[in-house]
Amino acid sequence: MITRPPLRPFHASTRRQTEAPRPSVAPKPAIDIKHIRQNPQLYEHNCLQRNYQAQSTYPSRINSLYETWHTYQREGRTLRERNNRLKLQLANPTNLREEDSEDARQIKEMSKEQIIEEARILKSEISAIEAKESVVMSEIDHLAASIPNLTSDETPTGCEPRVIGYINEHPEPYPSSSDRVWRSHVHIGSELHLFDFAGAATTTGWGWYFLLNEAAQLEQALVQYALSIARKRGWAMTSPPSMVYSHIAAACGFQPRDQHGETQIYHIQQSTGDAGRKPELSLAGTAEIPLAGMKANTTLEEADLPMKRVGVSRCYRAEAGARGMDTKGLYRVHEFTKVEMFAWTLPSNEASTQAFEEMLSIQTEILQTLGLHCRIIEMPSTDLGASATRKQDIEAFFPSRRQKDDGWGEVTSASICTDYQSRRLATKLDLRTQGGKIVFPFTVNGTALAIPRVLAAILENNWDEGKTEVKIPKVLWPWMDGVKIIRAKERWC
Repeated sequence: MITRPPLRPFHASTRRQTEAPRPSVAPKPAIDIKHIRQNPQLYEHNCLQRNYQAQSTYPSRINSLYETWHTYQREGRTLRERNNRLKLQLANPTNLREEDSEDARQIKEMSKEQIIEEARILKSEISAIEAKESVVMSEIDHLAASIPNLTSDETPTGCEPRVIGYINEHPEPYPSSSDRVWRSHVHIGSELHLFDFAGAATTTGWGWYFLLNEAAQLEQALVQYALSIARKRGWAMTSPPSMVYSHIAAACGFQPRDQHGETQIYHIQQSTGDAGRKPELSLAGTAEIPLAGMKANTTLEEADLPMKRVGVSRCYRAEAGARGMDTKGLYRVHEFTKVEMFAWTLPSNEASTQAFEEMLSIQTEILQTLGLHCRIIEMPSTDLGASATRKQDIEAFFPSRRQKDDGWGEVTSASICTDYQSRRLATKLDLRTQGGKIVFPFTVNGTALAIPRVLAAILENNWDEGKTEVKIPKVLWPWMDGVKIIRAKERWC
């Protein structure tokens, strides 16, 4: 006869815990506050160089708060020592020794009721001091977390980038006689029925768009091509979510507003009943955020580094800039597809630079084979985000932008973030070769391809005005269903 164990009673709460685990809580940051306290002028100068005016006052404020915290510590220690002596007296009322202090002798002369009353008062005073200590430490942690990363020695100081090199020959060393309006991808897209901005404005608003016909095909072809190059170099493919907890975005260096006061990210409104119970959600401005958050509150193994991921995602940017040339067409939009690379490395400049240079090599290969003329620039201190210690951009030539920045426009970016993100996300590393020492890995991120801008650059640089057609780069043909040239259509599709 087979006996079965008795069934456990089913509770609805058990099902809820299984099907809907508790929401994430913000990782506990591990900022190196000691280094900030010991080098306040270094951090203040760094903030000013990066145009973080408000944050430049934080290092001195942290030191001032730390002195206040020490004062509370001393007061609390004195009260605890007094309280401990009272407890000893209650436990051993007749234990009088020659070496007892005057304070101890005074306590021995107190009645039991007096000791109990003073202990009650001391408990209340100690609790009040501990509350003050907690408030001060919370403010110190908040200020420290808001200070941007230290800047690399490779980064130019000021506002001007340093040109490092070029990709491909300039297709138009001297301005064309053609009016720049007719070289714009907006005009080209209109002629070839590739975009619908008016329909997007009706459905969503300005800054959004519909890609039509071959443009929609080109988007997918560019994604697949970029992925093929990255995967060939050993980058593991990931499909990340587009929505993240706001505290994850903040830990990665993306604040609701940047140092210029522009809104950076979209927040997701939750129902009134959820307010205060669930963490706030935001749309990710880049796959860098969910990819970094994937290893929050975890410990990586040294043997797994460098850990390299490439992911495709939709990106959401609240700041579309002032209306003007930059915001016409696809150059600056609220939503777009991007292929992003992200890596965790050993905490060394050598390891992170190696991953950084590999990203730049992938970016160069992609843009070179697409036939785009580009320049590679080392970004200056004022253009670094909070998390980056060093950043390089690649800018493509856009014929329609001749009157702005000589036609240059950013299409990719790569950044070294040292341990800025890993400390704020509590991503740790177990160094087995050093006896299991726990440290924080470095993170590196880079754009493999930002689709709308590259698509716009292809249209503008490959546009044949006489034939009203655009040649598609040969490397994209495998994903274009036999289409090699985009020509005007007889009717709107």
